[in-house]
Amino acid sequence: MDEDKLPVTDHLEELRRRLIKCLLAVLAGFALSYSFSKQLFDLLTWPLMQAMPADGKLIYTSLQEAFITYLKISFFAGIFLAAPVIFYQLWKFVMPGLYANERRYVLPFVIAACAFFLLGASFAFFVAFPFGFRFFLGFTTERIQALPSMKEYLSLCMSLLLAFGITFELPVVMFFLARMGLVDHLMLKRYRKYAILVIAIVAAVLTPPDILSMTLLGIPLYLLFEVSVVVTYLFGKKKAPAMSGEKA
Repeated sequence: MDEDKLPVTDHLEELRRRLIKCLLAVLAGFALSYSFSKQLFDLLTWPLMQAMPADGKLIYTSLQEAFITYLKISFFAGIFLAAPVIFYQLWKFVMPGLYANERRYVLPFVIAACAFFLLGASFAFFVAFPFGFRFFLGFTTERIQALPSMKEYLSLCMSLLLAFGITFELPVVMFFLARMGLVDHLMLKRYRKYAILVIAIVAAVLTPPDILSMTLLGIPLYLLFEVSVVVTYLFGKKKAPAMSGEKA
């Protein structure tokens, strides 16, 4: 009985070690980022400042809000800096279950995962943010003035950055699933209509409750699904042709 339980125990111990390494990487990134927390927040507010009037500003409504906000942005920046370590530890955790020829993808996986995560976050920052902020600030009138708080703005930005970054990983995930023979382009085409429904649900869950944010995430996510169809077609395992009959 003990021998049967041992592999599970080893598996959990391996998971614990990987999580600890990820946490240490995030803490190191946090310590480095905190020294530049104010500059990071100024950078994060750039899309909003471009959309607001010249005298626009953010406010904080409690004495500790600014301090807590700087701590949070340092923590999120720590996650971004630790992303290569996190993806590497994730790969090392699942690697024992892969074949030897599949393990050589560790470096491409880390590079591709980081690149697509940054691509998603960049799309949110440079495309979705300016468009969305201009739309929402368009409701300002002589009697209505937008006074966004630091806490609410950070919460909105980080949720969107993480949502876009994670969802942009779809082609990377599909590539490795295709290489392992778990999915192919025919399967994705067959379930396209269900994928559209799932995309709408994911966009609704990962974004604030407004139709614009859902649309800004849903459209790129659908395009990424179509890219995944092409990726699985190009890099999926080719099935051996069926034998018409045995040789005499």
